Parts: sequence; C-alpha cells; structure tokens
Amino acid sequence: MFNTTVMCLFCTTVLLASGSAHAQSAPPSASELVSRFGAAPNGLARYNYLTSVLPTLQGDDKSLAQQLLATVDSELGLYNEAIMAFPFDNRIAPPRSQPLPGTDDWRSVDAADAVAELAAQRHIVMINEAHHDAHTRELTLELLPRLRALGFRYFAVEALGDKDTALMQRGYAIDTSGTEYLLEPLYGEIIRQAIKLGYILIPYDPQDATLDRRDSDEAKALYAKVFAQDPDAKLFVHAGYSHIDKAPGNLGGTIQPMAMQLKRLSGHDPLCVDQMQFRDVAVGGLDFGFYSTVAARFKPNGPIVLRNRHTDDVWTSDPRRHDISVILPPASERDLDINGTMRADVLRREIFLPNTPFDLSQRPDWLTLGHKRLPTAISQDMCNGQAPCVVDAYYANEPDTAVPADRYTFTHTHSRNVLYLFPGRYRLRAWNAAGTTLSQQDIEVPAR
Repeated sequence: MFNTTVMCLFCTTVLLASGSAHAQSAPPSASELVSRFGAAPNGLARYNYLTSVLPTLQGDDKSLAQQLLATVDSELGLYNEAIMAFPFDNRIAPPRSQPLPGTDDWRSVDAADAVAELAAQRHIVMINEAHHDAHTRELTLELLPRLRALGFRYFAVEALGDKDTALMQRGYAIDTSGTEYLLEPLYGEIIRQAIKLGYILIPYDPQDATLDRRDSDEAKALYAKVFAQDPDAKLFVHAGYSHIDKAPGNLGGTIQPMAMQLKRLSGHDPLCVDQMQFRDVAVGGLDFGFYSTVAARFKPNGPIVLRNRHTDDVWTSDPRRHDISVILPPASERDLDINGTMRADVLRREIFLPNTPFDLSQRPDWLTLGHKRLPTAISQDMCNGQAPCVVDAYYANEPDTAVPADRYTFTHTHSRNVLYLFPGRYRLRAWNAAGTTLSQQDIEVPAR
C-alpha cells in the first residue's frame, strides 16, 4: 500500500487514505476516488484503477482523476502521456511592459552554465518544477554538481519526507522516502546524485499545513533547519510552481510565497529560476502562444536562458518574481509547436502536420540528459504475454525497492521501446499490477 502523500498541482493538500482499488460500475465520489487510489499497492495498480473509472467521471471529479493519472503516468515512464492526461497550463503571459525577446538583442546560452555563474554570489538558489512534467527536473540534475563546486552544502527537496532516516546512508530513495513525485525515475536520480555529491538533504514541506499557511511553514522550516544553524549557509531548493516567487499573486489571494518569506527570515536574496512559463504543455498538439513564439525564435534543444547581446544581462519575463526565465525545448522534436516561421510577433504555420504523425509512444528526446544516457532496447517479451506491464532498470547494486534508473510501461502487447541509461550495469525487471515479477535479466550498457 502506498503511504499517505501530499499531492499539489493546484497547491492544495490531498491526503491519500486507505481502501481497496477495483473497477466500479458507478462513478466514485472524490473522497472514494482518492481513497482507492491511495490504497493501490503500486503505480501500475493506480494506473489501472484510474483508467477504469475515468470514463464514468465528469466535472471536478474528472479533473482530479486526470491530475492523479498524470502523476502516475510520469512515475511509470509515460512522459508524453502525462502531459496529455492533464495539460495543466498555469502559464501567465508576460506583461505588455515586458516584450518578448528577439534575436537582435538576445542570444541563447546553456541554462545550467548561466545559473551557476549567477549563483556564485548568492546563498540561496531556488528552481521550480511542474510535478507531472519530469522535463522540469533535468536542469536541477545538471545544477547539482555545479552548485556543489560553488560551496552549496544543503539541498532542500519539496517531495522529500522526514521519516526515511536511513536515506543518506542508503544512498537512494524508496517508496516511503516522500511523496509519490519522488517515485518518478528522474526525481529518484536527483536524490541519488545529491547524496553522492555530499549534499545534506533537507525535507521542508509540511504534510499537514493548510493552503494559507503552507508557504509560511515551508519558509520557517528552511530557516530553522539551515540558516538558524548556519547563517552563512548555501542552500539549493527544488520546489513546485510558484513557491519560488519573490512577490505575491500567483498563489492566489494575499499569500506570500516561500521564497519571499525566506528572504525576509534569512536576510539572503534568493536567485529564483522559473521553468513554468516557457515550456511545452501541448504535446502533439497546437500551442500558438508566447511559448511557441520564443521557441521558434531561439530553437532550444535543451534548457536555455537568454543573455542580452549588449549588456550581458540574463533575461527574465517577470523581474518582480524571478531572476531568470528558463526556456525548455518542445517535449519532442517531432511535436507541432515549432513547425512554423516568424512574421513579426506571430507564428505563421508553414507545416500544419509534421512529416510523420506524432507517435505518443516515442519517448521524449530529453531523456538522454544531454546524450549522457544511452537508449537501451526493451521488448514486451519480458512481460510473458501480460499487459499492461512495467519494465524497470535498477542499478546493479540496488534492490527492487529503490526508485529505478528508468522505467517504461507497456500498455499493449507486441511492443518495443527503449530505456535511457548511463553506461554501467543494471538489472531489468518486468512486473505486473499485482507486483509479481514476470522476468529479470542483467545487462551492461557500454560507454560509447
């Protein structure tokens, strides 16, 4: 059974209670939906439950199920499906006083390099993620070694709980280390690499806070656990959505975001890095907004930021809230979002469809992590005829309870796909919704 979790796409607290998960003839209530979702023994069982009840749901209950399904899709390595299950778009257009950047005045640079350069003079760096979009975790993984080399010692993780006291000694996350977000392989890799680099991991997100007190409690927890003990500490924070804002407004009402409150408590102005505004939220579909305009101009093939050609300043779309705006590439190079050309500020569609239709099962290109991970072919032959079936790749020295290095879920028979893995030795394990191991094999991914 999956333990009690905080889910927060809308920055609301959802406690997963116990119950039994099975298909229903009548639509469940919201509380019953969450209860049975939380009682399912693993991600695949949660996936099966949600897909069985979604056709019966409407309105807010359907939206809740889609939110939960997006999280599960991401956990199961179905990254395109996660965005399509719940195309949560909280992007806010830049103010009219902040025109979109053009190539005459701005040039693209590697986001990790730029953030690290600016972080050298700061004591706090904060970066945000969209919880169901694992692409927003790539930059954090790239920043971990760079910031550690700059003296950053503490790494605060929103999804981390405080009950896994053996985590630092063990070296990897398991399903009781925090919220369900932590079960997604790239998030697990963030934890694994942070421990290897010698960071002190800081859980800080209270599991019982009300919406209006959550950011205040988070800021107080970070201050008490870090700066009250070490006033000159250097802290790297990985958080969700608008908790890294330095001005109110995006969290609703008069809520002061965590970053704003931590700045006041610690006396250190955080370097706040936003990844929410300029990212692809229409996988396989049309997105003619400000994101596509900027993506068409600068054609990112990894996380980028923009530097002014004349002043060398780094661009931010919202200077009151963030110091840096990161522009992420489309979820896939085969996506539709940038198949066009620019005419003034309007993206004119030159090619309405790509040369080949968008293939949902084609895993996103960013999973190579800048070509550090290599594609490793897998087949549903490992599933012994069962579908759906999950194939995990575990590091050879880690058990089945660890968050895997990568995973993919076959939802149909006679399928093939790839896992993305660093060079090294792994154990592949196929399993079904009951958690039963269907097959295993040891592999080695050679260095190129």
